[in-house]
Amino acid sequence: MAKLKIKLTFPEKLIKEPVIYNLSKKYNIVTNIRRANVEAKIGWVVLEMDASMESLQSGLTYLDEVGVIVEQLDGGLEG
Repeated sequence: MAKLKIKLTFPEKLIKEPVIYNLSKKYNIVTNIRRANVEAKIGWVVLEMDASMESLQSGLTYLDEVGVIVEQLDGGLEG
């Protein structure tokens, strides 16, 4: 298992969408929200993810495809 710490920034069109839930369910990724701020027009979440390297890569591709901005944070990838 590998761990990854990222910051996700959600545009207005995705604020009400279950993006993190879908990420977890579709790619078998354990998620842990460490910090968040969600408002009407924009939102961000600091998220820890724990999964196989393949699942993490697939999950990151999914986030990019739906329009979430992903930033890897210090202490990013472990395992």
